[in-house]
Amino acid sequence: MHSPHANHGHSENTPFHDSYGHGLSGQDKSPTIRLVAWETTRRCNLSCVHCRATAEDHVYENELDTAAAMTLMDQIRETGQPIIILTGGEPLLRPDIFEIAAYGTKIGLRMVMAPNGTMITSTNAIKMKESGIKRISISLDGATKESHDRFRGIEGAFAGALNGIRLAKEVGLEFQINTTITKTNLEEIPKILLLAQSLGAVAHHIFLLVPTGRGKYIVDQEIDAKEYEQTLNWFYDQKDKTSLQLKATCAPHYYRILRQRAKDEGKKVTFESHGLDAVTRGCLAGTGFCFISHIGEVQTCGFLDVKCGDITRSTFKEVWENSEVFKNLRNFNDLEGKCGICEYRKVCGGCRARAYEATGSYMAEEPLCTYIPPKCP
Repeated sequence: MHSPHANHGHSENTPFHDSYGHGLSGQDKSPTIRLVAWETTRRCNLSCVHCRATAEDHVYENELDTAAAMTLMDQIRETGQPIIILTGGEPLLRPDIFEIAAYGTKIGLRMVMAPNGTMITSTNAIKMKESGIKRISISLDGATKESHDRFRGIEGAFAGALNGIRLAKEVGLEFQINTTITKTNLEEIPKILLLAQSLGAVAHHIFLLVPTGRGKYIVDQEIDAKEYEQTLNWFYDQKDKTSLQLKATCAPHYYRILRQRAKDEGKKVTFESHGLDAVTRGCLAGTGFCFISHIGEVQTCGFLDVKCGDITRSTFKEVWENSEVFKNLRNFNDLEGKCGICEYRKVCGGCRARAYEATGSYMAEEPLCTYIPPKCP
């Protein structure tokens, strides 16, 4: 806890990424499911410029009803005990959200939520806590109301997020701050980190923009490969300067940088492999993580818009174990271009969604990476 990215409430920032980094050596296996982001509703009260779902504030047809939601929880539980991110849209716009959270908790799933903060009240903060929500993620994409509200598309979003954080703290609910990085807020990231610290967050997760949904229309705000590398190295430097757990999501290069920097500094590379802030592998799409849409369609992640199955037509377990897309992504040695010959392919993997948006192939090399593997001709 990314998307907890998670978050401002949009599944593009699914938070809380637990991690899966071991046991897949290019073999075709079904790994342990660590984390599932479920878009409980696509409806949202904000209009964020980068929204994967291009969510709007109206009712969407064919969303999974309460009975289908409970069945989904049961089916996920059959595969293990992953963290479930209740995301959206804005999950608090779903009237049965606490019933679902309580049921997931009851059957042994670890439930977290990704609201945008503006709809948190003293009443529903208590309900979050009582239903077993372990953590929430709230996104701050600017250090001031002007920059955050501009990014979120609604005046008052910043004040609403801060108020939501205050109410969560009052009931003792753990929270993390998520930030999507673009050219427009790149200079503000140090201030946002300090703000997260001052607010009492337990973690700060950064997300590198993936140009899908509304994000396609601000692709000119995507930071370039050089800025990407510089930002992730700066983020690494903050590890010993803050009490917050730091995690980079949709930024698989960070897991290469972690190892390169640790080696340069003569440090032993040890990373937490479980929990909400686990750091072991870059792109988790299809390996330890998957995304389920508001109508039950399964994808490897919310940004990689390739349908892998439908839980209204088959079980979650069947999709997780048998989807051709999942199987392809579990064969790291089959990655194309420099990603396929990179010595960091098992810990980084490149962003599969970014590769897909750039080339039409989710196995293509990551387009925003400056690293040249030694094996490159």
